[in-house]
Amino acid sequence: MRVVIVTESFPPDVNGVAHCALQTARHLVDRGHAPLVVAPATAAGHGPDALAPCPVVRVPSLPLPGYPQVRVALPSRRVAAAITEHRADIVHLASPFILGVRGMAAAARLGVPAVAVYQTDLAGYARTYVGAGEATAWRRIRSVHAAADRTLAPSSAALHDLEAHGVPRVRLWPRGVDTVRFRPEHRDEALRRELAPNGELIVGYVGRLAPEKQVELLAGACGLDGVRVVIVGDGPSETSLREALPGAVFLGRRTGDELARIFASLDVFAHTGPFETFCQTVQEAMASGVPVVAPAAGGPLDLVAHGRTGLLVPPRDEAAVRHAVGALAADPALRAAYGAAGRATVEGRTWAAVGDQLIDHYADVLTARTVVAA
Repeated sequence: MRVVIVTESFPPDVNGVAHCALQTARHLVDRGHAPLVVAPATAAGHGPDALAPCPVVRVPSLPLPGYPQVRVALPSRRVAAAITEHRADIVHLASPFILGVRGMAAAARLGVPAVAVYQTDLAGYARTYVGAGEATAWRRIRSVHAAADRTLAPSSAALHDLEAHGVPRVRLWPRGVDTVRFRPEHRDEALRRELAPNGELIVGYVGRLAPEKQVELLAGACGLDGVRVVIVGDGPSETSLREALPGAVFLGRRTGDELARIFASLDVFAHTGPFETFCQTVQEAMASGVPVVAPAAGGPLDLVAHGRTGLLVPPRDEAAVRHAVGALAADPALRAAYGAAGRATVEGRTWAAVGDQLIDHYADVLTARTVVAA
């Protein structure tokens, strides 16, 4: 198949949309297909895409006001031109919002079937950033996804939300995890001594430092005796979080094998954001053999088996996060049991396995188009 992946973000960006688009392109190449990526230009210009396994077309973009790490694509004819020149059999829209909307319009105009991958809780972001606009966000989501031949939701909660808001033709498609890179054997005692020189239990958060992630909910955990909170990531909330989380260690953005070493060196992984449609970092922590504390909302509901691989807590509840971390801190045997169960749970969730599921979705859409045309 010849596939054009239109994505709102792509490496060197570090986020769930970019990572999933990259893994999708890699898997398609591995299976003998021919992908092409269309993505916003990066801040430094779009030069050679060294990490990309396939050609990448960059569309002019501007930084999002107040959040320069996020790039917003400008109007461009390159999207339609890329679909035409690549002779696409199908268009894959990764978290369509701005560039993806143009990709959807171009695919429809050219008669090319499209699969839209839902990845970002725009309605939740509207509540967080502007205190309103949730209904408007859902109208836009419904408009974009209703035009697609199929929408793929990453979790049961996301699928339910989409169907409840009138999005048709929704199917479940989860995310994979690199179980070779992320594994318990990468635990590093020297790193642990560096992060917690007095032998503290290490509780880690990995992700964007932005309002919707609500990382400030770890303040209670920072106050626990014998606990050291470690924050990995960057974003617009970093300055305020340094004040809100006294004693926490901020490592900035880390990637690749270094990130895997950090994950495996944690004693507990804590995620705080209530708007996750999936939550890839929870899977990476589980693959690393680390017990998880996460909100009982969105993607983590599918990922964390409460009382077996970790603990689910009420969203936005600092006291509940503190209590869950404290319970795990006090019980090494429980941490070990949860960590081992988490690793066993994700061992079959490789990117190859979920990539093959995606190809099956493509094939279903193409078959349905053929039947209709006949």
